[in-house]
Amino acid sequence: MSAPVPGEPVVPKPPRAERSSIAGPAGDLEALIETPAVELPDPGGVGAFAVVCHPHSLHGGTLDNKVVYTVARACGQLGAAAIRFNFRGVGASAGRYDQGRGEAADARAVIDFGRRRFPGAALWLGGFSFGAAVAAGIAAEVRAARVVLIAPGITVVDVAAPVPECPWLIVQGDADDVVPPQAVLDWARSLAAAPGVPPPDVRLLAGAGHFFHGRLHDLRQAVLEFMAA
Repeated sequence: MSAPVPGEPVVPKPPRAERSSIAGPAGDLEALIETPAVELPDPGGVGAFAVVCHPHSLHGGTLDNKVVYTVARACGQLGAAAIRFNFRGVGASAGRYDQGRGEAADARAVIDFGRRRFPGAALWLGGFSFGAAVAAGIAAEVRAARVVLIAPGITVVDVAAPVPECPWLIVQGDADDVVPPQAVLDWARSLAAAPGVPPPDVRLLAGAGHFFHGRLHDLRQAVLEFMAA
């Protein structure tokens, strides 16, 4: 391989991708596991692994969603492994949609798998829309070290569980026509008022809609800045 040319940007290598299935409570879950394209002394030796949950199963949400992809790749750029997976009833995953309850159990199963696959690694938990609400609901229970919520679907899934005592990020478009931005901001403010809960890092993207069309670069930068801090 030729040496980098001084002054030219270094393009990171794409991660190693592994299509797999993970045992879930309703049957096998289709998953994509990506690990940094660097030589590690121990294949499980990454410092962190990210689990990123996709948007609503009944409205086209899958592990290949562009926002989920963007978040997972941003985590990978920082040296973390990333696991994207399909909730029950999506793609090759077994089972049926379960209004967020079963999907939370699916996410727990994927996290358990990640902890076995990457022992000692910190958990970074994220999601988009419906998936962000699912992630928020289990984040404290699974002891996430960092939490990234993209346009969390709090009006679709009731998030009654406490947010963990760890850094957490909300990225929200102020032109979102699916999840009301003010509802998200009010929800975050109410949680941050609880004792011991750190205030979220809220990034409100002016003019961005729910799906971040044309704004994926801004989304990626927000995640990178938060995770690298």
